Amino acid sequence: MWQTFSSFLFPFFLFLFIFTSTFHGVPANNLIRQTCKKCAQRDPNVSYNFCVTSLEATPKSHCVDDLRELGIISIKLLRRNITNSRSYIKEILKNKKLDPFIRSRLHDCFDLYSDAIPATKQAVDDFKSKHYDDANIDVSSVMDASTTCEDGFKEKEGAVSPLTKRNNDMFQLSAISLSIINMLLLN
Repeated sequence: MWQTFSSFLFPFFLFLFIFTSTFHGVPANNLIRQTCKKCAQRDPNVSYNFCVTSLEATPKSHCVDDLRELGIISIKLLRRNITNSRSYIKEILKNKKLDPFIRSRLHDCFDLYSDAIPATKQAVDDFKSKHYDDANIDVSSVMDASTTCEDGFKEKEGAVSPLTKRNNDMFQLSAISLSIINMLLLN
């Protein structure tokens, strides 16, 4: 009798596991899409497709069920982007044949990105403590860093920034985080 009962339980629990894991991501996916839609409507700096793709690429985003959790994920995603870009700059700087102007701007960007990392850590702390105004200031400083970095390359005619895509991504990720923070400020 136990064997018959246990042979019934295993498929039942397997079905239950598959059913719940399959449909658990649907509300999170919907939350991401709704949030990105609002972000893109409220801020011309946010691309809906970039927002959805970025947030859905983060595995933890598939199981969030409220805007606060998604906000923390967005700021952590921003920090990960900054950290990776900083490492990328470090690699470029190893090239001994770099134009001196480009090298100088890359050092400036490296410093800006280095300062942005603790700003995002502080933003997460402020966000978790529901100090949304402070989180807004922290993330705004990161957004400014991406613009300052990119603008530095424009000081010399004909200079091409090797960081344009990374700076644009950092700017958009900052804009997404700021939009979510502002949504929570208005609630």
